[in-house]
Parts: sequence; C-alpha cells; structure tokens
Amino acid sequence: MSRVGRMPISLPAGVEVAIQGTQITVKGPNGVLSQSLPEGVAVSLDDGVLRVSRAGDDRRHRALHGLARSLLANMVMGVSQGFRKDLEITGVGYRVQKAGEKLVLQLGYSHPVEVSPPEGIAFAVESINRLSVLGINKQLVGQVAAEIRAIRPPEPYKGKGVAYRGERIRRKAGKAGKR
Repeated sequence: MSRVGRMPISLPAGVEVAIQGTQITVKGPNGVLSQSLPEGVAVSLDDGVLRVSRAGDDRRHRALHGLARSLLANMVMGVSQGFRKDLEITGVGYRVQKAGEKLVLQLGYSHPVEVSPPEGIAFAVESINRLSVLGINKQLVGQVAAEIRAIRPPEPYKGKGVAYRGERIRRKAGKAGKR
C-alpha cells in the first residue's frame, strides 16, 4: 500500500464533497474546485472522512494512488484555508506596487513589467519589496509565483532579483583582484 495514498483526509467544517463517478467536486468557504480522478482509483466518503483506494497492485495504480490522495487533500485545504506563496525583491531601485488587480514591477529593465492575475489568483503587496500570491488552487498559485520569479531570477553575485521568501541564494565570489 502507498503510505501517502492510504492516509484518510478529514473534512473540516463547512467543506462539502460531491462524488460523481471519477469527477470530484469540493466546495468550501473560499470557493469550489473540481478534479477528474485517473482510472483505477476510487474515492469513498464516510462520516466526514475521504478515503482513496486503488483497483489493482500494479505499478501504475500504486503511483496514481498517492497522487490522487495528494490532489484531493490539496483541494480540501485550498477551499478551507487557501494557499500562499511569498516573494521578495532584492536590488537597488527594484520594487513592486499594485495598480488595480495588476502588479507593476520595476526590476532594472528600461520599462515597468505588468503582471495580470489569472482567474482565482489575487496579489497582496506588503511593502515595496515583498509580495504574495494567494489562491485556492495550489498548482496555479505555484505556477504564477514561478512566472513572477522568472521575470528576474536572483543572480549569484549580488543576489539581485525576485526570490521566494526564505530561499537561499547560492552566492559566488566576484572577480579576483590583481596581485
């Protein structure tokens, strides 16, 4: 048995799950998420606990067992609490500000870079060099944060750029001086 796949998922108060064949819909205080499960994986709901089971013991079913359980757990957590990715901007003159729903980033280019949030994503600007990506879909939150980081990834000499909060940037020594 998959160690991840056999763990039950307890539903917090206010979260409802609808199972229609392979389509699972999770509704909570923050929104609604829907996911289609792969073949060979079944979900059962009893007494506020979701359990994931698999059809067989072959390699493909074992791999999908843990995946399906993780996807469902992330859906339940997303509609109840939501997800957040924090980013930090480092560099002289580098800053971020919010214009309506969009982000306007000054990252050392000759022009400001605007980033529009996709549906289901919100941006929060805490200061001129800290921002957060918020949403209920874990994959989408991570993808949008990665796209913002890719605009100006942190460089190894001065550490300038956009990095995840708490990310360790491997620093390099500069040029060696003359002797």
